[in-house]
Amino acid sequence: MAARIFAGTLRHEMVLQRMAPVPDGQGGHAEDWQEVARVFARIEPVSARSVTVADHAEARVTHRVTVRFRDDLKNGMRFLFGERVLEISAVHDPEERGRFLQCLVREAGR
Repeated sequence: MAARIFAGTLRHEMVLQRMAPVPDGQGGHAEDWQEVARVFARIEPVSARSVTVADHAEARVTHRVTVRFRDDLKNGMRFLFGERVLEISAVHDPEERGRFLQCLVREAGR
């Protein structure tokens, strides 16, 4: 059985953003991140590892972010937590009750 989630543990204010492509005038697009909502969340470190990408070491830091349930929260969105950028790679409802969502995220630039 999964550990219970309590609303009182959601004490970190974060900005939820989604990417909105903006035409660049040459047939492509640029990324423009738009604020969807400000949410309170719990952030927990899950793992940190180093991987080699294109012959250089790159750190991958992952966290689990828990928020109240939202219908519009999807993979590919991101959270801003101060200066930190947390890219959402997976979203699931751990209790399957529509109360909370847990997001597995990768911290960009770390």
